[in-house]
Amino acid sequence: MSKAKHIVVGVTGSIAAYKAAELVRGMKTKGWDVSVAMTQHATRFVGEATFRTLSQNPVALDMFDPDGEWQPDHISLADRADVLVIAPCTANVIAKIAHGLADDILTCTALASTAPMVIAPAMNETMWESPVTQSNIAILKQRGAMVVDVGTGDLACGYKGKGRMADITKVIRAVGQAIDAGSKSH
Repeated sequence: MSKAKHIVVGVTGSIAAYKAAELVRGMKTKGWDVSVAMTQHATRFVGEATFRTLSQNPVALDMFDPDGEWQPDHISLADRADVLVIAPCTANVIAKIAHGLADDILTCTALASTAPMVIAPAMNETMWESPVTQSNIAILKQRGAMVVDVGTGDLACGYKGKGRMADITKVIRAVGQAIDAGSKSH
């Protein structure tokens, strides 16, 4: 019997962080092993206990948590990941990853990972359509990241438009495609 695929879910500081809880639940129903890495800003929207309970794994929150392991969390997460999915992914984290900035557990994991990357952006329409954000998205796509297109509708800021995180089913489908692509390359 083959080992369950290990998905690392990065959660960033967006109001859409609550959707990541449903994403983790959906991935678990697929039989995937799931670990979560959260930015400090993400913890302002959803608590670590939610993801620990849903994933049935410890949650990575800080680069310097003394967990008793000799290997830093960002390296062990990167090594275990069959797919790294960042959902929701803010404009800030998109920019950091595009330019190789690694100043927290999630961005360090992204920089250290060789696994396929799936990004589900979430932000205000103006931020999404910004030439800077679109340039950063293009950089990530050029490097092989799969970007799940944002949805259109009511946004947390009160606007209506593009920028909502994609539906959970679309994100899970993209992760499945990344798993299949990774399996074919080995």
